[in-house]
Amino acid sequence: MTTSKLTSKAQTTVPQSGRAALRLELGDELLYEIAGERVILTKVRRGGKTDDPFRTFTEWNSEVNTKAYGKL
Repeated sequence: MTTSKLTSKAQTTVPQSGRAALRLELGDELLYEIAGERVILTKVRRGGKTDDPFRTFTEWNSEVNTKAYGKL
């Protein structure tokens, strides 16, 4: 397990092991997904998770909405 500290400006450094696991490069964007008291950090891929309105707007995240609008 690797840790990092939060600065007074609420910034932190992604440790080398995390950068390597996500294959991060200069300029990459990160997605923070909140799951209870956990935060899941993912590399943003264009055309991927962040372009899906059902992931972005949780009020649309229902089986009914997915069935009705999922193929748009």
